[in-house]
Amino acid sequence: MNRRDFFKAGAVVSSIALAPQTLLAQETKASNQKRLPSVLNPQMDGDVKVFELFVDIYGQELVPGFTLHTLAFNNQVPGPEIRVNQGDKVRVIFKNKTELNHTIHWHGLHVPWRMDGVPYVNQMPVMQGQQFVYEFVAEPYGTHFYHCHWGTLLHMQSGMYGSLIVENPDDPVQKQFPYEREYTLLYSAHDVNFIRNELNSMLERMKERTYLMKNGRFNKERFAVFDSKEELVKAVKNGYQPPYVVNRRAPAELPEPNWFTVNGKSYPSTPNLYIRENENIRVRLINGGTEEHYLHLHGHDFWQVCDDGLPLPQPWQMNALRLSPGKTLDIIIEGKNRGIWTFHDHDIRKVTNNGLYPGGNLLALVYEDMPAEEADPGMMAKKMGLTSFPIVALDE
Repeated sequence: MNRRDFFKAGAVVSSIALAPQTLLAQETKASNQKRLPSVLNPQMDGDVKVFELFVDIYGQELVPGFTLHTLAFNNQVPGPEIRVNQGDKVRVIFKNKTELNHTIHWHGLHVPWRMDGVPYVNQMPVMQGQQFVYEFVAEPYGTHFYHCHWGTLLHMQSGMYGSLIVENPDDPVQKQFPYEREYTLLYSAHDVNFIRNELNSMLERMKERTYLMKNGRFNKERFAVFDSKEELVKAVKNGYQPPYVVNRRAPAELPEPNWFTVNGKSYPSTPNLYIRENENIRVRLINGGTEEHYLHLHGHDFWQVCDDGLPLPQPWQMNALRLSPGKTLDIIIEGKNRGIWTFHDHDIRKVTNNGLYPGGNLLALVYEDMPAEEADPGMMAKKMGLTSFPIVALDE
């Protein structure tokens, strides 16, 4: 059997790519926890929950053998998960350890407008070495996320996003679909060449701007920052050319993603979803990137129970859903079909690593209580006339 025929015969291998005995091993399940967002524990200041976030440049390994320099909250991609109860008083102390400007936008939360994190609309950007304190009451209930709102096109695909879950003891989803376990999956897309070039360019620009500001040579036109639209119009009439006129951001320079991640990892480093027979699990899906994803689960239907954190009055049963940029969707998967099943993007371009399939946002739903005979990878190998069962296939 030649290489091409082998992969045609073994399509299941490229869909799952990890043998059951490996997936069910205790060390694999323990390692899998590290592929899920870590929860950030707060300090208490009276009745206020205080969280500390910082941003720095970080080396993020997407897959074995490929690491890129990116931006990250608390040296992890995605940033740590913030979990609070509905109505909690929250304070987030945000420190900027980079030479770039940043803010935090609380996507989906009803914060005071001065806490919304949009630069030059409701706050100044947090500059190098500075910190800003965000304070708000956790509302509304549901699955939300936070992300940088400065240089958003670069900073979000560079890792500056994290989940924010607002819980309620009187959880309507729990009442309808009792569950004990849940998973948070944050999706993103990355043009690694764009990230590298833009980070280098922005760092050079910020060094220049910092030098000019320290020496009292701040120039509104050079910085492209004006106090009003009228001031900008007047400057243009006097000959000023805004950045968009001088082709600083031409369409050809927009990112074209070639890597796709779940929780900051691409297949085969993506997390697994573990389930038991007759168990319900809740999966919180967050699109922190710029691409649409069409997520499909093999062997099951699931229930969409929340949209942008809001419980649906009538859950929808489906096996594929559309996760648009900025959306959060919650689903319930019922353990009704024992096995190891693919959960992947049906836009197969996004199941690639730098153009090679399989990769990207491919992961598995794994029944951890499978009988030993079903979990034996040798059984499938024998049926196919093979002496062994491949563990990982990286290029079909």
